[in-house]
Amino acid sequence: MKFVDEAVIKVTAGKGGNGCLSFRREKYIPRGGPDGGDGGDGGSVWLRADENSNTLIDYRYQRQYRAESGEQGKGSNCTGRGGQDLELVVPVGTTVIDLETDRVLGDLLKHGDRLLVAQGGFHGLGNARYKSSTNRAPRQTSPGSEGEHRELKLELKVLADAGLLGLPNAGKSTLISAVSAAKPKVADYPFTTLVPNLGVVRLQPHRGFVLADIPGLVPGASDGAGLGIRFLKHLTRTRLLLHLVDVLPPDGSDPAVAVQQIADELQRFSPALASQERWLLLNKMDLLDEVQQQVVREEIVKNLSWTGPVYSISAVSGMGLDQLCQDVLTHVEAHAEREREDEEYAAELLEHRRQMQREARKRTEALAEERRRKRKGLDEPADDEDDDDDYDVEVEYRP
Repeated sequence: MKFVDEAVIKVTAGKGGNGCLSFRREKYIPRGGPDGGDGGDGGSVWLRADENSNTLIDYRYQRQYRAESGEQGKGSNCTGRGGQDLELVVPVGTTVIDLETDRVLGDLLKHGDRLLVAQGGFHGLGNARYKSSTNRAPRQTSPGSEGEHRELKLELKVLADAGLLGLPNAGKSTLISAVSAAKPKVADYPFTTLVPNLGVVRLQPHRGFVLADIPGLVPGASDGAGLGIRFLKHLTRTRLLLHLVDVLPPDGSDPAVAVQQIADELQRFSPALASQERWLLLNKMDLLDEVQQQVVREEIVKNLSWTGPVYSISAVSGMGLDQLCQDVLTHVEAHAEREREDEEYAAELLEHRRQMQREARKRTEALAEERRRKRKGLDEPADDEDDDDDYDVEVEYRP
């Protein structure tokens, strides 16, 4: 199954049925009067979140959807049948945007959430509705109204409590495979993850958190280098960023410089995302003795003027992972509880997430527009869709 996290579709609700113009005509019943029935309401278009779906691939192949229209009214005061609603299934975590107004219509964050995206047309009235003491034989009816039509952009953002950041080959895939049941590709040669991987970290039977492994960034990613910033939007729903850095990079580069490069890309992508709480994870520390570990740690913290939490870990040997996972779980649960109890904090957090998503959308659209401009004048037709998104998102649960 292909992993597609964006799609543009057009939805049209059904038209309301017209009212009927009819008069009662039966033997031995003189002056029967008007008996035209009303039309039926048009069907509406709904989106429903389903946890069994994890991609928007279906909406890349079929882009137009129309609900059923209502039937016209009939004689003998028969009302036309209403049009059937159309329900489209999307993955949990989908944001729905009206492209005409650039307004977010809603977020589908839980299994079973439903969102009305196009209201069906209202039924027309038959002539029986216009009968009165002074108008015994009305010939007036009303037509059904048109259903709403919208062009929607669907954006899928994975739902994770914490997200992993870092350069390619920093060890993010190894880390997520060590702490959860996720099985991303890990090998002894340089390569980068191509799509986000999700892993559920279970510390107790009913306590855990979801960790997202985001494809590695490279310097210039905010300008489209490498995989670019396409998957950074998946971090806008996380509560915590875990910045992983290799303290012994093969090229001998400075780990502090690597951290700063990612921080700069975050700032260019979304200042709101860059301001989110971030913990520093120093990977491969098991290759150093205790004295060297302390020296390297202090040097990186000093060069970065880092004031947040710092963890010395090893994704391979498991050094420091138990304490890291426990602290992440405590942090996530504490913030979730505060969000439930403090309405003001919850409102601030919601606005901050929306600001991150607005900035992410603006930056992504700017890069897409720049690519379109560069393609002008080429023989090949411009294709606004990325073709490198046909991969799987794996969500695996630890027993």
